[in-house]
Amino acid sequence: MTDRYADLRREYALGGLTEADLAPDPFAMFQRWYHDAVTAGVYEPNAMVVASASADGRPSARLVLLKGFTPAGWVFFTNLGSRKGTELAANPRVALLFPWHPLERQVRVDGTASELARDEVAAYFKTRPRGSQLGAHASHQSREVGSRQELDDAWAVADSAYPDEVPVPEEWGGFRVEPEAVEFWQGRPGRMHDRLVYRRDGDGWSVHRLAP
Repeated sequence: MTDRYADLRREYALGGLTEADLAPDPFAMFQRWYHDAVTAGVYEPNAMVVASASADGRPSARLVLLKGFTPAGWVFFTNLGSRKGTELAANPRVALLFPWHPLERQVRVDGTASELARDEVAAYFKTRPRGSQLGAHASHQSREVGSRQELDDAWAVADSAYPDEVPVPEEWGGFRVEPEAVEFWQGRPGRMHDRLVYRRDGDGWSVHRLAP
C-alpha cells in the first residue's frame, strides 16, 4: 500500500467532448450533464464548491448544495453572517465547481452573486425539514462556539421556542449566481482533457476551447 500522493494516478478514458456535443447555451448544457450525473447515481450531484474572496482578496472555499437552477443562475442558501455570506456581500464575484468524479467531469462557473429576495428565501425555508429549520436558528454559522454542548443546547432552545411553525431567521438567506463564463471539463487519456467554455458575448454566448 502506498500513501505517496505523487503515485496516485488514474487514466481518464470514459469519453470526450467536442464542440458538436455542446448545447446552444450553458444552461441547457448544464441541465444535460446534471441529468447524466443523477442518472449515473453520483452521490449528491448537486454538491458544489463555492469559492469567494474577502474585500482584500483573501479566498475561501466550501461545499454547499445547489437548491435551484434556471437560466437566471445557480441558487444556494446560507447564513448571511457566515464567512461566505459576509464575503459575498463585500465582494460578489464568485466561482462554483461541480466535481462529478465518477463521470470524469467538472463544471466550473465564474459569475456574480446577488442576494435573494426575502419572499424567495421564505418559500424555500418552508420546504426544509424541521430539524434543519431549527438548526438555522441554533447555529450562527462560522462563528466560534465553546463546545458541542453549546450547539446542542441552542438547538433544544429553538425546538422549545417554536413548537409549531418555525420562522425564517433574519440572518438566513440565499444567493443567485449569474454566470459570466461556464466551463465543461471532460477527462481524456494522457491528461489531454477537453475543456470547452461558454463566455458571455453581448446578448449571447461564444464558445472557446482551452488547453488542458
